[in-house]
Amino acid sequence: MSVPLSAPPRRRWPRPPAATPAEALTLPPAGARVTVAGLVILRQRPGTAKGVIFITLEDETGVVNVVVWRALYERFRRAVIAGRMLRVTGRLQREAGVTHVIAEGIEDISEMLDSLLAFDICRAADQPGSTTEERRAPARWPAHGVFRGRGKR
Repeated sequence: MSVPLSAPPRRRWPRPPAATPAEALTLPPAGARVTVAGLVILRQRPGTAKGVIFITLEDETGVVNVVVWRALYERFRRAVIAGRMLRVTGRLQREAGVTHVIAEGIEDISEMLDSLLAFDICRAADQPGSTTEERRAPARWPAHGVFRGRGKR
């Protein structure tokens, strides 16, 4: 006997306030002041960069390269080091086809990630019409970890 599932009420996902999506960074002119936000997917502090930190943020539309100069890093050290999700305001720079945001202000908005826990978690097994067979891993992913045509993982 199956129990019909009613659709949960639609709620809006939390979004960073006043942030330009990564895909829209081609629109403003170089030197324009923009605000971007996203998950921190990479932090780099090369020894040859004289204290400059490079951060890569990712939003739902793409990635944004952020340059943080040493003086600014000292002001926003905690956010730069520990932030899982950042909102960065700065100047747009374009060189050799690469777009960067030169940071002027950094805000740690990681608490927005915690608000995602307020949403109901939906599993494939809970969906109407789902069977045990559908939930199994596809045959091309054997349990021993060898993928056809790719070798060991």
